[in-house]
Amino acid sequence: MRANSRAIQSYGDVKVSSGVATANNVQLIQMLFDGLLESLSTARGHIQHKNINEKSKAIARASRIVIGLQGALDFEKGGDLANNLNELYSYVTRRLFHANAHNDVAVLDEIHGLMREIRDAWEGVPSLVPATNRPAGMMN
Repeated sequence: MRANSRAIQSYGDVKVSSGVATANNVQLIQMLFDGLLESLSTARGHIQHKNINEKSKAIARASRIVIGLQGALDFEKGGDLANNLNELYSYVTRRLFHANAHNDVAVLDEIHGLMREIRDAWEGVPSLVPATNRPAGMMN
């Protein structure tokens, strides 16, 4: 079982590494959100199966992703939106700490719902950028 788990993890690492090499900024943000949502789902499963060590690893990964998203905010260009996202990411970080300390599946579900909404909003970003201004590789 452990070897299988390592193989799956390696596949995920290769998939992410190869995706990053060809991704534009919007796709990178989407990939971060995908990784965050995956980590939240993984943590939820580990709580349900009482695998606390692995739950902690999944939540730690989710926390690192949120901190990375928060660090990528451009307050100069982003204005109120960047400030609102900064507050949301701070809230999510606090909630992740709570979920980890209390094995709280409901909190993970809350965070998952919030982050899914933001991820879904990023789906529409490419269509907002005029075709002549799109970086190579940016799809509709």
